[in-house]
Amino acid sequence: YDPSLKKARRALLGSHGVFVVDGDINDGRLLAKLFDVVPFTHVLHLAAQAGVRYAMENPSSYVRSNVAGLVSLLESCKDADPQPAVVWASSSSVYGLNDAVPFSEAHRTDKPASLYAATKKAGEAITHTYNHIYGLSITGLRFFTVYGPWGRPDMAYFFFTRNILQGKPVTVYRGRDHVDIARDFTYIDDIVRGCLAALDTAGRSTGGGGRKRGAAPYRIFNLGNTSPVTVPALVAMLERCLMVKARRHVVEMPGNGDVPFTHANISLAREQLGYKPTTSLEMGLKKFVRWYLSYYGYNRGTHAFRSRL
Repeated sequence: YDPSLKKARRALLGSHGVFVVDGDINDGRLLAKLFDVVPFTHVLHLAAQAGVRYAMENPSSYVRSNVAGLVSLLESCKDADPQPAVVWASSSSVYGLNDAVPFSEAHRTDKPASLYAATKKAGEAITHTYNHIYGLSITGLRFFTVYGPWGRPDMAYFFFTRNILQGKPVTVYRGRDHVDIARDFTYIDDIVRGCLAALDTAGRSTGGGGRKRGAAPYRIFNLGNTSPVTVPALVAMLERCLMVKARRHVVEMPGNGDVPFTHANISLAREQLGYKPTTSLEMGLKKFVRWYLSYYGYNRGTHAFRSRL
């Protein structure tokens, strides 16, 4: 999608005093320089090629970013002395074709439904290897359908909003037997709180300079909202927020790697991280729509929505 939104995010971070480096996590020399300059105590790794459907068009980009890029970063982390604790973004997609709900960290994750899911599952295996061999403290976070302001334009809630405002049809996929697809939509602020809690509670790495000196923590947590909502219900909420009726085009879900539902069990994250999502989808969408109209500002319905607020 258009990188202008990414650049705007970067500018926003810079305005809040965050030092941003333009680079590639596959650039080992750049990472080595950064680790030489800064004695990192913690690393929060969120960089990835995301999205299920695009993986069918450009599979190599997923392997490069989600597998090779992760290994590149872990190499720098394991060579540091002392080593930082690593918290990284896995995905609810690792549950794949699992049909036991809600999804628990104890459930099997050996049947990925997409290449994206397979790369995230590979990431969990790779991080476990670095934990076992080098003593890196690892925490993997399985995010469930993150949404909100500054989100990805290729996600349904985002382009549904655009299409509704522009009078274009909204394509709503249905699963087999006319079952509505459902997602455990999780608002960005709740995810951020989960990430911070994971950083705050991460145990120390035990190695340094590529050598292990003892066992280090290896943790995986679900970060979701625990309240799946169907896609038709999502569209109805957006219609209320925007005060514009959507033109719905309902079709059967294609075989592109998407799964019919997601539902997080967050008992472990609640117990060990104190994680407790507080934002309902309806409230989160109101916040997103407010941001969307403020950021883009030219779409039909802007004034009507603002007057209602």
